[in-house]
This record gives sequence, structure tokens and C-alpha cells, in this order.
Amino acid sequence: MATSFAEVSGPRSTTEQDRLAWLALALTPGMGPTRTLRAMSRTQTPADLLRMPLTELESLGLPATAAQFVHDGKALLAAEAEMQRVVEQGAGILTHDCEDYPQRLREIYDPPPVLWFRGETALLGLAGIAVVGTRHPSPYGAGMAQMLSRDLASRGVVILSGMARGVDTEAHKGALETKGKTVAVWGTGIDVIYPKENKRLAEQILAGGGCLLSEFPTGTFPAPQNFPLRNRVLSGMSVGVLVIEAAEHSGTRITARCAMEQNRDVYAVPGNVTNKNAWGPNTLIKQGAKLTATWEDVWEDLPSQARIELEDRLAMLAGGSGAGGAASLGGGAASLFAEQEMPPTERLVYSHLRADEATQLDGLIERLEGELPSAEIFTALFELELAGRIRQMPGKNYVRTF
Repeated sequence: MATSFAEVSGPRSTTEQDRLAWLALALTPGMGPTRTLRAMSRTQTPADLLRMPLTELESLGLPATAAQFVHDGKALLAAEAEMQRVVEQGAGILTHDCEDYPQRLREIYDPPPVLWFRGETALLGLAGIAVVGTRHPSPYGAGMAQMLSRDLASRGVVILSGMARGVDTEAHKGALETKGKTVAVWGTGIDVIYPKENKRLAEQILAGGGCLLSEFPTGTFPAPQNFPLRNRVLSGMSVGVLVIEAAEHSGTRITARCAMEQNRDVYAVPGNVTNKNAWGPNTLIKQGAKLTATWEDVWEDLPSQARIELEDRLAMLAGGSGAGGAASLGGGAASLFAEQEMPPTERLVYSHLRADEATQLDGLIERLEGELPSAEIFTALFELELAGRIRQMPGKNYVRTF
């Protein structure tokens, strides 16, 4: 495993001037995460950086133009202006030496020197699974993302994802559905919601006690090069990465590769081999990723320390029910192969629907002609949707959620 800066730049007492120094160096042109962390590890306190002569700054490994930028006070001015914008947004920052900075992220080769956030930072140190996948999932992929996220979140696992369209969105929604905790890691500034249609989802994440996180300054627009960087943060913060539908050449593959390089577990939901988005997870399974069909497949494979942490939290939430709390809390959560008890009419309608392919209403009525009148089909569909067993797609198309 690559050398980590955690060894040389762990948590230490941080003053406001120290935080400004971290921010100043992170905003200095020509300074990436590696250079910034190396330079900070060579100072007595981060604030010292702001008072150093030019030659000393260069001795820390800063390129000449970066050292001049800091020495001239431009870096500090940029940091003060950025901090003002952060406050105006109701946000905050975590520097690499803050106690709340996620410890798992410190372990990777190039952790961000500064994280911008809104919401609950206490979540960042808890055991989490990053759920990633295509922006254009099949009904099966969307359903699996929501179901697995819901089931894991109901057992105390923090669901991490990127709030992109598709699998990411469904993962966040699944966690919120069971009142679980979820963290959205953005490839934009903390004030730039992307995609825009997920504005309400961002609000729901915050209202549900979750967190929005970014390593990019305010105002950063969604540039393509930002998202591979975001992906390493997603995998770095997690104990494992769960892949649900991904094409051969996709950002999801980058996240899975980052997870492997960071020594994180990789889980994958198998897909229909005729679906191009099944290539990613099916290939990962062939390469050793854990085949995942239910929450138990992830739970049983979690690192022992993460399991202990989660079971302790569940025991507290369940009023001291002990390690068995994992099984008892959220015991009604869905399983991919579970048969749910339902009235005969609903069971008949449900049997004609699929999770991996949408069924159009007119076609469903035609199939059930002679068995059920259309009024009873409408009622059954309404009840099944209300129970969360099916979902209505555009154009009066219906799919199973599990």
C-alpha cells in the first residue's frame, strides 16, 4: 500500500489561523494535495507558513510561483475571501489535521487537504459503504440500488454516494426512506448543486441528518476532471464499495479501481449479460469482487472492526439488545428472493411484473383479461405501489422494487 501522510500529519490542535493557512495553501495555484500535505508536515504549526520568508517556503517544496503567491499575501487574501463565502453558504471546512476529518480518508495516498461540508460531520468517521453505478440504470439496477441502500442504512451503515443521476440518486433515496444516514460527495463546490434536479434531494439529505461534502472551493462548476478526483474520496471514506450496473468505460470503474488500490472491499450486484451496464459488475465479480444480492452479503463480509462498531451502535439504538440488534432492527427490510405476504389479487398482479423490465399498463390489463377486471387491477397496483413493492415509471409502466 502507498505511503500515507497520516503518519506525518495526523490530528493536532487547530486554531483559526491554522485553518486559514490550510485553506490558503489549498487555494494556491500549482499546489495539489500531495505537495500541500508534504509542505504542512514540515511546519511546526500550519500558521507558520503564512509568516515564512520566500526561501523557507521554497525549502518546503513549493514551486517558485506558488511560494511567491503565498509570500505576497495573495494566498491569505484568497483564503479569507473563501472563508467568507463558506460562512454565507451556512457551510464549513475541515482541514486535514482536524479531529473530525475522516480517519479512513487520511489513510489514502493523496487525501484532500481541505474538505468543504454542510451537515453532520460526525457521520464521516462512521462505517460506510459507497454505492456507485451508471447514470442510466435499468429498472432492476435502480431497484437494487434503492433496496440494498435501504437495508444497509436500516442497520446503521452510512450510505455514501455522489448524488449523480441514476444509481447514486436511488442509493441516497433508499437510505432516506428508512431514516438512515447518507453522505453525498460532490464533484462541484458545496454551493453548486449538480444535477440541478437533485436540489430537493440535497435538502432531504441535510434534513435527515446527513452530510454534503466536497474537496472543491465554492463556485466550482461540474468540470469532467473533477469527478475522478471525487471518486477516490468516495472509496477512501468507505469500508467498501458496492457497484450496481456500470458500462465498460465509466467513472464507476475508476471508483472500483481506487477502492482496490486503497485496500477497500469491493461488492458487485450481478446483472443480465445482455445489458451493457452489466459488464462492469460482472467483470468485477470475475476478478474477485463479492457477488451481492442482499444486504447480508455485504454485512457478513464487513471488516471485523466495522461490524463491531455497527453492532454496538445498533445495540444502543435497540435499547441494549446486543449483537442481535443487527438482525432485529429493520427486520422487515426487503430481500431479493423473499416472498412477501399479500392479498390474492395483489399477488396475481405482482406475479405479472418484473424487476428488470417495465410492464405497460395496457399490456398488463390484456394479460389479466378474464382473470381480473380493470378496476381491481388499478386498485391492486395502487396498493402495491403504496406498500413500496412496485414503482410506477413514466408512461404508465410498472416495475417491481424487489
